[in-house]
Amino acid sequence: MTNFQAKQIRELRMRGVGYRAIASVVGLSRDIVRNYCKTHDLDGLATDVRINIKEKMEKGEACLSCGRDLKQPATGRKRKFCSDTCRREWWLHHSDSIKRKETAYYELTCTYCGKEFKVYGNKNRKYCSHSCYVHDRFWRKEEGRAPYIGPSMIKEACYE
Repeated sequence: MTNFQAKQIRELRMRGVGYRAIASVVGLSRDIVRNYCKTHDLDGLATDVRINIKEKMEKGEACLSCGRDLKQPATGRKRKFCSDTCRREWWLHHSDSIKRKETAYYELTCTYCGKEFKVYGNKNRKYCSHSCYVHDRFWRKEEGRAPYIGPSMIKEACYE
């Protein structure tokens, strides 16, 4: 069994999928899947496993991303994730959980295309997208506009 197959078994089992269905997806026998689940505390009725893991997650005993058991430190902040990879993956899928202040949103106008855009946390942003930045910075000659003068070039011109 490969690490990828083991990860698939764990994820499918946490969703409440049965041994036979997991075996057909992963490409292993039902007995191999069942033995893996027994050795990794994923045995029993699929719905019960799902409920138990959710309860552990709520109590802080299991990783919020993968459901693995967590060993909490004696002092300091309680862990929510078993690794940085799990933490990043969870926040990637739960970006709506981020608490953002309404005062940190800024309405700005793109220097290149003139389109208005809304940005969070950076009131000094000049462009609405990376492509606008590239066009404004590097395509000036092709578009017949004056050459780009950056902040470092302005300082040099002042000292001369």
